[in-house]
Amino acid sequence: MTYTSTFIFALRELDERFHALNTEIAERARAIPGFLGEESWHDDTSGLHSEVYYWASEDALRELVAMDTHGIAKGLSDTWIAEYRVVIAEVHGVYGHPTLGLTHIPAGAPAPSA
Repeated sequence: MTYTSTFIFALRELDERFHALNTEIAERARAIPGFLGEESWHDDTSGLHSEVYYWASEDALRELVAMDTHGIAKGLSDTWIAEYRVVIAEVHGVYGHPTLGLTHIPAGAPAPSA
């Protein structure tokens, strides 16, 4: 089974601390065993952003959530994020090209699937 963690958010002003924490969290997430890839999008009309991470297990996802820098960023989120929504889901099907739009896919990692 594949799992996703999706973070959809509206941004306020970003500063150097945001970018540093965001980069560190992303790099550390990509190093977690069970990380399968990520995708992101931005909607110019609504101003919303989304980051989707794919995981081979719930344990891998929990490792991201337990990360110290994730906790720091979460505590400072009101500084940079106006509103947000987090969706944790099990993937029950993938159709078409299995890695279309995914970035940072670890070498040898399986494509996200049901």
